[in-house]
Amino acid sequence: MKKIQFLLIFVVIMATGFVLTQCKKSDDVVVDPYVIKLATSTTLGSYLTDKDGNTLYFFSNDANGANNCTGGCITAWPVFNATGLMQTQIGNGLDLADFNSITSANGPQLTYKGWPLYYYAPAGVREASGKTTGEGVGGVWFVAKPDYSIMIAKLQLTGKDLKNYVVSPTNVYSEGVGATTYFTDAMGRTLYSFFRDSTNNNNFTKADFSNNGVWPLYETDKIVVPSVLDKTLFGSIMVFGRKQLTYKGWPMYYYGPDVDATGKYRGYNKGVYGPLPVTWPIFFKDYPASPHL
Repeated sequence: MKKIQFLLIFVVIMATGFVLTQCKKSDDVVVDPYVIKLATSTTLGSYLTDKDGNTLYFFSNDANGANNCTGGCITAWPVFNATGLMQTQIGNGLDLADFNSITSANGPQLTYKGWPLYYYAPAGVREASGKTTGEGVGGVWFVAKPDYSIMIAKLQLTGKDLKNYVVSPTNVYSEGVGATTYFTDAMGRTLYSFFRDSTNNNNFTKADFSNNGVWPLYETDKIVVPSVLDKTLFGSIMVFGRKQLTYKGWPMYYYGPDVDATGKYRGYNKGVYGPLPVTWPIFFKDYPASPHL
């Protein structure tokens, strides 16, 4: 009898242990709550992915904040969307305030810092998780990074005079219709040079900054750029106690009136207006080096 009781107790203990072990294993399963998060690459730094680690991208033609991926582009670059995104669903280092949503021809699409987000699917096949093969494609597709100081836009130049302009590879402006590739900041705000500046010399800004409202300094010394650009060509200078970013020695500026009634800067490049040659040219990759005066 005692032997039977002992066996029953042993069976109960083993069964209980099994249940507890199974519960523990179940409890140990960690579910990733993030819909969008950051990944890190030794070459690209931090960039955005979806919950499964699929890389997300920016398109230079979208510098105005709209989805401009049409035709065959749609197949290779599907839109990314996340409905009802909450702070608890985004990874560390990201802020919910930087996300928004637009309606594109391909349906709802999530944006980050005003840039619509895409996947990369060459020949209609989504690239594998953890891959960044879309970086630099066509010189207009780049991984979506949280910390760019320079981005590349590709839009029509339309000056404050309402005239359309195009720029040759040798930095010659003429009236005409066609997209130009140029530099913006992370939020898509156009950057300009001043034709009277020289290498690492700002010859425009006054000591009291009384003209800084019209042509504000681009104030940063952070250099985070798309992989198609040479970051060693960027630098910074001190202008009356403020840091101003430079490219090939040229100080970089904004144009104050590059804004609409709602406060939107994206897609505007009004600073190229005026008699030719242009006094405030936009920056682009092959922009000529600044003069040493």
